[in-house]
Amino acid sequence: MPKELLDRKDIERAITRMAHEIIEKNKGIRSICLVGIQQGGVHLANRLSAKLKEIEGSNIPVGILDISLYRDDLNVRKEQPVVRRTQVPCEINDRKVVLVDDVLFTGRSIRAAMDAIMDLGRPSAIQLAVLVDRGHRELPIKADFVGKNIPTSMEETVTVHLTGDGTEDRVELE
Repeated sequence: MPKELLDRKDIERAITRMAHEIIEKNKGIRSICLVGIQQGGVHLANRLSAKLKEIEGSNIPVGILDISLYRDDLNVRKEQPVVRRTQVPCEINDRKVVLVDDVLFTGRSIRAAMDAIMDLGRPSAIQLAVLVDRGHRELPIKADFVGKNIPTSMEETVTVHLTGDGTEDRVELE
């Protein structure tokens, strides 16, 4: 039976805090864009964008990034990857790109996302925002903005449900 780690209010507080940290680190939002990693990162990027607009009063570009063809496990997976769309609505050259994902685990998805971003242009910086950091890194990747650090075992699974995917906000541990 899944154990609820974060509820709607916890998630909303984490998003608000992350938005303030993004503003503070970047001295505003003028030179940044958010890019959500398919799928969970897209919903979180949209939520962060709305919160940044609420705080700063202006829109921020939000993109969608599919990393399925950049993964390092393509040759060992049994099933073919489902390719989704990539759409970044702004020029990323010389802009700070904030990659957004729901859960940071081994770091391999983030490495793939950085490769995909570099194929789109040359940002001045890539930053990482995640709702949950569960540890167990296999690559030297660290998030700049973290909603919640949740230590887990390798056998456990962290599942993020956000209203953007048709469910109620919650984070569960199985």
